[in-house]
Amino acid sequence: MQICPSSQYPLDNFHQPLEIIMPRKNRSQSLSLKLVCVTCSLLLATIARGQEVAEIPFFDAPEGTVGLGGGLRGGQNPYFATDNEDQRQKDLIPLYLYQGKHLFFRGTVGGIHFMRNETYEINLYAKYRFQKLDPDSNVFYEGLEERKQTLDAGFQFRMKRKWGDLNLHWVTDTFDRHNGQEVQLGYRYRFEAGPWSISPFAAITWQDDNLTNYYFGVSEEEAVPGRPAYQPGESQWLSFGVNTAWHATDRIVLFGNVVFAGTETDVINSPLVEEAGFSQLFIGGTYIFGNARKPDYIMDEERQGEWAWRVNYGYQADGNIVSEIDQGDFSESTVAETNIAGLTLSKLLTAGNRVDLLGNIAIFRHLEEDEGNGNFNSYALYVVARGRGFSPWSKEEVFRWGLGFGMSYADTVPIAEQRKQTGTGADGNTSHFLNYMEMSLDFPLRRISKANWLQSCYAGLTIVHRSGIFGTSDILGDVSGGADWFGAHLECTR
Repeated sequence: MQICPSSQYPLDNFHQPLEIIMPRKNRSQSLSLKLVCVTCSLLLATIARGQEVAEIPFFDAPEGTVGLGGGLRGGQNPYFATDNEDQRQKDLIPLYLYQGKHLFFRGTVGGIHFMRNETYEINLYAKYRFQKLDPDSNVFYEGLEERKQTLDAGFQFRMKRKWGDLNLHWVTDTFDRHNGQEVQLGYRYRFEAGPWSISPFAAITWQDDNLTNYYFGVSEEEAVPGRPAYQPGESQWLSFGVNTAWHATDRIVLFGNVVFAGTETDVINSPLVEEAGFSQLFIGGTYIFGNARKPDYIMDEERQGEWAWRVNYGYQADGNIVSEIDQGDFSESTVAETNIAGLTLSKLLTAGNRVDLLGNIAIFRHLEEDEGNGNFNSYALYVVARGRGFSPWSKEEVFRWGLGFGMSYADTVPIAEQRKQTGTGADGNTSHFLNYMEMSLDFPLRRISKANWLQSCYAGLTIVHRSGIFGTSDILGDVSGGADWFGAHLECTR
């Protein structure tokens, strides 16, 4: 077996999850339970302008735990490239985490727990396969049909014992792209030393001929001189490596991972593959905000279980959330005249003297029928830092400000994003899945009305923003722009 890169690997193929263990002295707290880091975000083989995303493990986190993070992946492109520089890949990966009693979201993976206890876990789950091959990325690929991303779904079984952790999953294509199947068996053993965790791992993966041929085969219609027809057939993969983590605090974990992988010569001999040796490095960190089901950083008993609802309505803004709208540019968009309406539910995660942390889920209705894009929904999961301003004389609350960050998925790409990304000088990339940001400013209505139902309500302004990370993230479609909406909201706390 040769050590070989392959962009067909799901992330899980290349490494097992790095489990985050909080310092021993804090294990009596709920947040000091074992937290699993997001090291499966390591993209061991990412094709040019392609995306390969796998599950971000968060298996041992307490139910209700919410976290965010990010990492930088470095490696090489295994496909044919014009020079060595094209083979070197760097990617910024945002990480979104939630572990619920029945539902979970581990970055780009979500699912339902059929059974979950301290030893076993059985899940129905889906993960997005961000791998693709863009024929426009290299003249060598001219005439090649695009290999697209897809959503794989199936079942997962995990077992945790003293002698190590086993992970078995089966997934299949749901978007009628590769129409293939994958089975993977992985093993990991964890060593702990104070705030440090070290986890060597190994995994073996089988992928059927449909999946392997889709990403590494060349059909008769695509064959040209120098790129003959080729079908590698089903394939087996072996990966091994080590994950490391350092628990800087109860909430902050820094990690670094290295991994190697190998496969059969049938894949290595594909005319699309150039590199025969491969390794990858992934470094980053996560921050745990708190527990949505059983918050343990809320000292005020009256605020235990606090939640809120919010409705908002607004219009497409012309400026950007940073440096324009936040500085008073409230002009309507010259790119598209659309409106947005939304409903948001939030749960208090951590209560502070000046700043609270909340977990939010929102659904927005985009009204774009007049622009020829129809009406559709988008969804956001995000964490908000919310501060309060007080009167220097009465010490009463005068206003609140909020800053949110998370992820957004739109059923249809908003028309403003389509037009901005395909205009002069744009890179042409759009994505349903993007980062989400939000800024808000509101005022307590109890200061102007004594109506009972308004005593816990606020009215104010909201900026909603969707974007990539300056074209640096494969998982966000390498999008370098986005869109903004500005409007008013009413929020009531319960």
